[in-house]
Amino acid sequence: MFGVLVVKNSAGELGFLSAFSGKIDDTNHHQGFVPPVYDMLDDDGFFRDELEKVNEVSSELKAFVGTSNIEQLKQQLSSLIEEESSQIKRLKTDIADSRKRRKIERTQAQITLSEQEYQELEKNLAKQSVAQKNQLKRLKQEWADKRTALTETITQIEQAITDLKAQRAALSNQLQHKIFAHYSFLNAKGQRQDLNQIFAQTAYKVPPAGAGECAAPKLMQYAYLNGYTPVAMSEFWWGHSPKSEIRQHKQFYPSCMSKCHPILSHMLQGLEVDPNPLLENPAQDKPFPILYEDEHIVVVNKPEGFLSVPGRHIQDSAFYRIQQMYPDVEGPFALHRLDMATSGLLVFALTKRANKSLQKQFISREVKKRYAALIDGELQQKQGDITLPLCGDPYDRPRQMVSYDEGKPAHTRYQLLETNDGHSKVMLYPETGRTHQLRVHCAHAEGLNMPIIGDTLYGRKDKRLYLHAQQLSFTHPITKEWVTFEADIPF
Repeated sequence: MFGVLVVKNSAGELGFLSAFSGKIDDTNHHQGFVPPVYDMLDDDGFFRDELEKVNEVSSELKAFVGTSNIEQLKQQLSSLIEEESSQIKRLKTDIADSRKRRKIERTQAQITLSEQEYQELEKNLAKQSVAQKNQLKRLKQEWADKRTALTETITQIEQAITDLKAQRAALSNQLQHKIFAHYSFLNAKGQRQDLNQIFAQTAYKVPPAGAGECAAPKLMQYAYLNGYTPVAMSEFWWGHSPKSEIRQHKQFYPSCMSKCHPILSHMLQGLEVDPNPLLENPAQDKPFPILYEDEHIVVVNKPEGFLSVPGRHIQDSAFYRIQQMYPDVEGPFALHRLDMATSGLLVFALTKRANKSLQKQFISREVKKRYAALIDGELQQKQGDITLPLCGDPYDRPRQMVSYDEGKPAHTRYQLLETNDGHSKVMLYPETGRTHQLRVHCAHAEGLNMPIIGDTLYGRKDKRLYLHAQQLSFTHPITKEWVTFEADIPF
């Protein structure tokens, strides 16, 4: 990610600063770009020396694990336990067979032997029984001793490994904390806070890796240090998109939520800034068309820029409007959602009975949905399927990403309607309901590789997000009829 900050000097003259996130060619310094807030790679700094201490423990750990033969010992223990079980089982079988033979021998002896002879036989048979029981006891003890000795050896080695890992973790944490303390950020009031102080006030408590290395904090810090007043800033992606995340070449993106948002919340203090758009209600005074209603359900055509349910800062939403319109019902109950930027059909249950029925249909995927979208590019395939697993981007919510390791299965069918002037109108059929599923499946390189027009997260900004929930079908919770609702495509 690259960033540009327009600044004003003490004479009121405008200029600009430029920065990049992270490193380029393994270095923090390139002509024309502001330096890092703190250079860990500085030859005079502490980082290299203390990292060497961490690496020494890592090398010691690796060497110890290699020479300890821990895996071979564990395999030996597993084999020993199997052999122990086998031998004891065989002996128990022999003892059981002997017990049966002795029983038969007693029965026959009672017929053929005298009382004195029988008593003598009984003593011998009893001695055999005791001998076999003692044999089993000795065998169990022998194997227990072998197992205990080997287990103790493994435990000692595992404890040594655990101790080395704990030592490495402690050194690493100390180094990380020391690094974070050297990332000290100014704000417009001249106040300083380091990363440890900034993130202590967040839900994260600990700064994520790479915090402070992004373009925006670098730009703001350089401006403050050199007496410049920040005026306007933007960040954009240059180059190919990463494999999991979605970035479009030359497109502008907001600063990430996990790393930059806490830092910039501090750095912007004392600056005159534009109102936060996340605190403004774009649905103010927008119409709210009802397509169908009865005493059990209501179906609405949600406008774009309209929340489905109340947000953290904005109460106005489709759910809130339904509450106001139907104050005397058992509900309303929200059954599904559309992204704020997506327009189209939403169904709400007004009674508990309807809510229970429709919930089951959504969970079992009996509800059928069809979306219309305008995508950026001329699609050649007439139809097809996209199956890319999705999960949330841990560093930049609410953005989603493709992950074959952490992602949940996601399946979308698509059908081309028409192409025109570099755009394609498609119908999208989500077979699963993952967050941002249609948007990511359209934009990702392994999907259609054509973002939905107006998608500010995965594509480029436009008048609106050209995604519309056009058709919704389900079994009416009371009449049990299959019902289908449609809303005209507004683009």
